[in-house]
Amino acid sequence: MSGVHILPGRRIVATCVYERVYTGIAASMKLRSFIFWPHLIAGASAGLVILLMCATGVLLTYERQLIAWADSGYRSVKPTTDAHPLPMDVLLAQLRETHPGLSPTTITIRADQGAAVAVVAGQHTLYVDRYSGAVVGEASRTGIRKVMSDLRAWHRWLAVDGEARPIARAITGWSNFLFLFIVLSGIYLWFPRKWTWSQIRSVVLFNPAARGKARDFNWHNVIGSWCAVPLFLVVLSAMPISFSWFNALVYRAVGEVPPPPANRAVAGAAEDRVQQNEGGRARPREQVDGMSRSDVDALWTRAERQVPGWRTVSLRVPASSSAPAVFTIDRGDGGQPHLRSTLTIDARTGAITRFETFSDLTLGRRIRNTMRFAHTGEVLGIPGQTVAGIVSAGGAVLVWTGLALAWRRFRSWMARRGRRSETSRVPSAA
Repeated sequence: MSGVHILPGRRIVATCVYERVYTGIAASMKLRSFIFWPHLIAGASAGLVILLMCATGVLLTYERQLIAWADSGYRSVKPTTDAHPLPMDVLLAQLRETHPGLSPTTITIRADQGAAVAVVAGQHTLYVDRYSGAVVGEASRTGIRKVMSDLRAWHRWLAVDGEARPIARAITGWSNFLFLFIVLSGIYLWFPRKWTWSQIRSVVLFNPAARGKARDFNWHNVIGSWCAVPLFLVVLSAMPISFSWFNALVYRAVGEVPPPPANRAVAGAAEDRVQQNEGGRARPREQVDGMSRSDVDALWTRAERQVPGWRTVSLRVPASSSAPAVFTIDRGDGGQPHLRSTLTIDARTGAITRFETFSDLTLGRRIRNTMRFAHTGEVLGIPGQTVAGIVSAGGAVLVWTGLALAWRRFRSWMARRGRRSETSRVPSAA
């Protein structure tokens, strides 16, 4: 008799457990579907643009190193073993004599004594021998530099010129926004529902025997699970580049006032580059700026001594004789903001008015500067660039396999719809 009373109780317990498990599975399925369909729609909508950005991102992985290698043949020749580089005053004076119409905007020297001095003037970059003052070459706008420039144009605004460029930038920007959502939602979708080894293995290890849909699904999940975190950082760090509102959000998130739009600063700088004489005719910049005075070398020497172990020192040429001399001193390879500092010197007195390192910046500026170079991985040097390039390639494969899976799903749905239509037309038996 007791067994008769216990059995219904066990059935009740088993029923409750079953209902809880079923309810949990059903809720999980609903959540998964709720995330999956926007994930699929976003990928199908922006997939081709994202694929293009990923592919060009891979080709731009070592852009800085390739351009430097292309210009590495322009060297300074030391005439004798005990020769010293020309003072910057003398070098610039000789450059003005040989190129009287030249109006430099930036001058850069490297710690390598054999490297040439890079003088930027408008769209041109001249390389000047540090010992003779002679121009040894000009950065070519063909070859590798041209290829990298074209790739950047495709990557940023689909290589569109003219009035349509803002529209193209909006397309790439919002495609990047959708890519960010795809990666975030993919982090949930790519990982298994049950944490058993058989389930985990299918999303972290490639299956060489898989073919067709199974292969696409396996590749999509494996690459997604391995690339999720670094790919998220690469895509997220591009958001301030794409949208001014996101750039402002970075500062507001840490309680800071966003800086004014960059176009205002650019417009102001453009106005400063041209000074008017008494007759109203524009004069070349170098005739009125502080670079024409004989104290340039003293200012430069002071900048070099400010940061031991520097690799490059750059001077943004003052726009007028009263403007300060601003030096950028870099201990890294150009893409590491935490190794860069700025020195501002009063060009009239030679006194340091400001010295700013990365740690001196506000939190918002540190985050923003880091994000700028986190997008390319340069913030971590060559290893970071390599990781960024790998996950960009992974992003391209994710988009390709995702589009393939979406296309297979669409064809399967069309086939089922066709079968249902045929079945509905078959007359029923009497």
